[in-house]
Amino acid sequence: MLSDDIKSLVPISVPEYLIRHTTLRQLQIFEATARLGSFTRAAEELFLTQPTISMQVKKLSDSIGMPLFEHAGRSVKTTEAGRELYDSCRKIFDVLANLEIKVSDLQGMRRGRLRLAVITTVKYFLPELLGEFCVKHTGIDMALKVSNRDRIMERLSRDEDDLYIVGAVPEDSEITAYSFAPNPLVVVAPQDHPLVGQRNISIDEIAKHPFIERESGSGTRDAVRRMFSEMGPLPKIKMELGSNEAIKHAVVAGLGLAVMSLHSLTLDGPKGPLALLNVEGFPIMRQWYIVHPKGKELSLIAQAFLDYALEAVPEKRQKMIDNWPMLEF
Repeated sequence: MLSDDIKSLVPISVPEYLIRHTTLRQLQIFEATARLGSFTRAAEELFLTQPTISMQVKKLSDSIGMPLFEHAGRSVKTTEAGRELYDSCRKIFDVLANLEIKVSDLQGMRRGRLRLAVITTVKYFLPELLGEFCVKHTGIDMALKVSNRDRIMERLSRDEDDLYIVGAVPEDSEITAYSFAPNPLVVVAPQDHPLVGQRNISIDEIAKHPFIERESGSGTRDAVRRMFSEMGPLPKIKMELGSNEAIKHAVVAGLGLAVMSLHSLTLDGPKGPLALLNVEGFPIMRQWYIVHPKGKELSLIAQAFLDYALEAVPEKRQKMIDNWPMLEF
C-alpha cells in the first residue's frame, strides 16, 4: 500500500500524447544518433541495422511533429527541436539509470549490469579479472566498451558508464581516480632482428630503424613520443595502425619496430614471435587507473567490482614479474 505522504501528493502532469506515440527504445535510438552524429555509428553501438535506426527516428520525428535532424555531409546534426529532445532524453535516462541502480541495490546485487569503458590495451588484462568477478557474482551482466583514450574520455565526460579504466588522469579534472595496475611499455621486434639480445640499446640506434605507432588519440602513442623527444631523435615512422593486433602482425612481418604495452604480449608469452629489446629508458612505466566522475554515487555492483579489482592488483603484478623476470617493475 502507498504511504499517506505519497497519497497526499498533488497528481503529476502526465504527457499523454508522448506516452501513447513514442517508446523508450525510440528515445534511446534518437539519443545515440544525436550523440554520435551518425545513423551508422548509432546502429553499430546499439547492434541494429541502419534502416531500423532511420525508420525509428522517422517515426519519432512524425510523433514530435518536427524534423529532429538535418544532414551535414555524411553526418547529421540536431535541429532546434532535436536539441530540446536530446536534453530531455538525457534527463529521462539519468532518472531511469538511478532507478536501476537503486533497484539493484535493494536486491543486494543478486542481479544487475556493470557498465565499463576501457582503453584498448586493457582488453588484454581485463577479461581474466571480469571472469573471476562474474564467478563470484553469477547474476551480474557486463557491458564493456573498448576504445582509444579520446573516445573513453568523451564517454567519461558524459558519464555514460559505471566505471572507466584509462592510462592517464587529466590534471585539474573533476575525476576520482584509483591507481589500478602497472602498464609497462616495451620496445618489440621480430625474434630474428639484429638488435635482439643486445643490451642498453641507445635511442639514437632505435631511431635509425623504421617504426610503427598507434593512431592519433592513443595514450601509448603520446607517451612514446614524449620519451623520444626527451631522450633523442624521433624514430622514422613507417606507418600508423589502429590496433595492437595489427601492429604485432606488422612487426612480425619485419615492417618495423614498435612500442607496445607488455600486457598485449601475455597470450604469446616470452617465447612468442615478438622479442623485447633492451633499450635505454624502457620500459616506460605507466599505470592504469579506474576512474569515475567526482561525487558520483556508485552502485553496489560498481563498488564491488572496484574493491575486487584493487585487491587483485598484487597477484596480477606478481604474475607479470614471473613471466618477464628480465624486466624491472
